[in-house]
Amino acid sequence: MHHATKKWLILKISSAVLIPLMFWFILNFVSIYNGNYADIVGFFSTTVNSSLFSLFIIFAFMFFALTISEIFEDYIQDESLKNFSTKILYFSAIIIPIITILTLFNLN
Repeated sequence: MHHATKKWLILKISSAVLIPLMFWFILNFVSIYNGNYADIVGFFSTTVNSSLFSLFIIFAFMFFALTISEIFEDYIQDESLKNFSTKILYFSAIIIPIITILTLFNLN
């Protein structure tokens, strides 16, 4: 399978997965928005909520990285700058969710 086809397929799958996760996140965010710290920690202490939020973060950053990399490919002409920017983007799209998920699971 061609590289561009794989990226397109991953973008479509991740966007399809993000739709129900986004609805879940919005509904739950509204319920904990005015909560205090203990309410928010209690919400994220449940396995289901922390797992769903982790999936949401992973798919959101994957979608973000692939979308921004397409913009880099279209608008950055210098190949070395394009490659460097894409590597930094992918690195941050891996590190930020890992740090977020580790922090989330260490709340208890």
